[in-house]
Amino acid sequence: MFYADLHTHTTFSDGVLIPAESARRAKTVGYSGIAITDHADSSNFQLIISNLLKFKEEFNSFSEDFKVIIGVELTHVLPSQIEKLTFLSRKEGADIVVVHGETIVEPVEEGTNAAAIDACVDVLAHPGLISDELVKKAKDNNVYLEITTRKGHSLTNAHVARLALKYGTNLVINNDFHAPGDYFSLKMIENCLKGAGLDEEHIKTVFENNKKLFMNKLEG
Repeated sequence: MFYADLHTHTTFSDGVLIPAESARRAKTVGYSGIAITDHADSSNFQLIISNLLKFKEEFNSFSEDFKVIIGVELTHVLPSQIEKLTFLSRKEGADIVVVHGETIVEPVEEGTNAAAIDACVDVLAHPGLISDELVKKAKDNNVYLEITTRKGHSLTNAHVARLALKYGTNLVINNDFHAPGDYFSLKMIENCLKGAGLDEEHIKTVFENNKKLFMNKLEG
């Protein structure tokens, strides 16, 4: 099975592993690739992207059966900054832009989910108790909503899944990896999706969404 995690962190933000070890650990779990998306704001997005681009170019030139793409997770930035930082991150070379959504376990500013969807980011991570209106808008703007295996953030997975299925909005599943042990096995990822209320057909679709988005960015 092809699976690529679209939301991971390294020592370029609050992860504990350098990119090479993060990639290695993901490969040994059975993944086919990862997106490295370190936490970013206006102070560090250029540093993150420029260094990760160097890693990506060299790593992918040697690695045949496991690939990486790179980007940022815009985190706790003001909603009014999200559109500009999304544009600038892509201009700097980010393959993927993730926004740290309105999880119920952190004081993310209200309006972050809406601003991310308006900016047409790639993935809105752990969007918490997102509204029906925004889930519908995410579909229209081709923004993927995240089901997460990460403790705390995962408390609203069922809510996100239910609304996404109701309105036909694309879902992906990510680990939000920071440290050894954060990567779930493929079987545990399936179980997490089942726990969020998805049946076998929808689970297959989520895995396909991860693959499609990853490959589009890798080849894009």
